[in-house]
Amino acid sequence: MLPSDKDEPLSSEAVKHRPTDYDINPLILNRWSPRAFADRAVAERDLHAILEAARWAPSSSNLQPWRFIVAASEEQKARFHSFINDGNLIWCKHAPVLLLVVSKTTNNKGGMNRSHAFDAGAAWGYLALEACRRGMIAHAMGGFNADQAQHELSIPNQYAALAVVAVGYQGDPAMLQGQLREREHPSSRMPLNDIIIEGSFA
Repeated sequence: MLPSDKDEPLSSEAVKHRPTDYDINPLILNRWSPRAFADRAVAERDLHAILEAARWAPSSSNLQPWRFIVAASEEQKARFHSFINDGNLIWCKHAPVLLLVVSKTTNNKGGMNRSHAFDAGAAWGYLALEACRRGMIAHAMGGFNADQAQHELSIPNQYAALAVVAVGYQGDPAMLQGQLREREHPSSRMPLNDIIIEGSFA
């Protein structure tokens, strides 16, 4: 049985690096983006479960513009490796599953969907939280060649490639080198007052 959100304790790493001004769900704070992946396969049911969570994200006019291209076999992942930047490939090549998040840029009438990336980002957030709830990790990255991905994976022109997500289980930070190992902990956030603007920028 999966632990409920209420039963999930705040991890010691989250306590150390993520103090909050207000009490929020520990799942939100426990979710972060490690780069060290364990040599452990992701069961199909767990992969489909995190994609199921993404499916239920909100979207403008319920257009659900997100799509997830899944690479789980060695052949599929090799195609992804061809368009991922070297700085990310050095660690994400160890992930058992890679996803490419794409979103449809047009609406049902053929016009521009201005919120497609915003909505796809919400779906990614749902996916990441469900992965954390299941004891998995999901690390999204923008360091890839979108044009090359579009060509390599035969993505239609009305879809935009937004992010690559590495999915798996957390591994030993010792497998990372140099600065990557030093950065292998939850990141902090800007103070709440720095992101709240009352009324207008003026």
